[in-house]
Amino acid sequence: MKDLKHLIYFENLLLEANNKLVQKAQKDGKVCVAYTCENTPEPLLNLPGCFSARLRAPRTGSMEVATYYLTSFLCEYSRALLERAIEGGYNFADCIITPDGCSMMNRCVENMELLKTMGKEKPKFFYEYMEIPMKGDDNGLNLYVLQCKNHILKPLAEHYGIDTSESAIRKAVEEHNRVCELIRAIGEFRKGPRPAITGYEFHVLTLATYVCPKYLLVDKLAETLEELKKREPLEENAFRARVMVVGSEVDDLDFIKLVEDSGAYVCADRFCYGSLPGRDPIVLTDGEDVVTQICRQYMNRGMCPRYMDMPKMNGRREYVAKIAKEYGADGIIYEQMKFCDPWAYEKMLGSHILREEFGYPVLAVDRPYAIATSGQMRTRVQAFVESMEIKKIQKEDAANG
Repeated sequence: MKDLKHLIYFENLLLEANNKLVQKAQKDGKVCVAYTCENTPEPLLNLPGCFSARLRAPRTGSMEVATYYLTSFLCEYSRALLERAIEGGYNFADCIITPDGCSMMNRCVENMELLKTMGKEKPKFFYEYMEIPMKGDDNGLNLYVLQCKNHILKPLAEHYGIDTSESAIRKAVEEHNRVCELIRAIGEFRKGPRPAITGYEFHVLTLATYVCPKYLLVDKLAETLEELKKREPLEENAFRARVMVVGSEVDDLDFIKLVEDSGAYVCADRFCYGSLPGRDPIVLTDGEDVVTQICRQYMNRGMCPRYMDMPKMNGRREYVAKIAKEYGADGIIYEQMKFCDPWAYEKMLGSHILREEFGYPVLAVDRPYAIATSGQMRTRVQAFVESMEIKKIQKEDAANG
């Protein structure tokens, strides 16, 4: 399959947190709003005059200093971010907003603030901490709206003079939806026996939309969509099995690449910052506060294990089963970053239910933040692929009598 025209361009954007599009947007006079959790409504961070940048730590090496402050029992994502912040890797940010999706991320950002890792030369710099509901009900929605107004809109207006009016928010939603529509349309090419895009390529494109100013990506995303419409798809047996990857935050390109190099095509993604449901467009109507509408949709579609009421818990597994069926997955890889407490519980129960109640083969793994080359992980994925092949043969033999 011929490489996508802009693939190297997108890959290069992911080599550094302070990528060239972040730099360009700041030269254009825009405020960089850094954030660390998918529960932060993106459109509210992309109002006229500012843009969002989801923090990540590409090419992570030693995390010894961060481990000193956070201990070795916190997830490697939080430690990698603190290590990079101490190194000065996020000095481009003009503020940082983090919700308490988990206590580990809160501790990470609190240490960033205590150690004065950012904003030394920026008098308007601010840190904000949001509380996220644990139930998807009316009380949870009221809390969510209040937190977004007090910890996103208010400080952006007070510190940087950002327009937080309803018309400005609606404009931000329109731009957000354009990116969502492009990513979801590109993702449709993963369906069917002969997909026109690999899981790795799709992951590169999706991740770029979280870490770069969206308005600077739209043209190349649109070009890529048109390119895919004419691209020769993969051969029907190019991969030995189709898998859906489910679980905690994945921004390591090597993980998806490892899975596909092991013979499993990643046909769908249900992990933090992925496209499902992370790139669902936001539908707005007249007659109701726009922030309430945004928060309701983020809350209702949210698959974060922080939500602990039974409808949300059951809904997470039903959603995975629905997407796996829609995208034709033969099995599910349920991944959890090491020491991620919320996803550890969710992975344990979710993998069992998807296997026993929905009938999907499931591989449950824990992984480091940056996997690089892992022989053990590769062996486990290869064995999982072989087991799915055997089950498929057995099912065909049974069907043929």
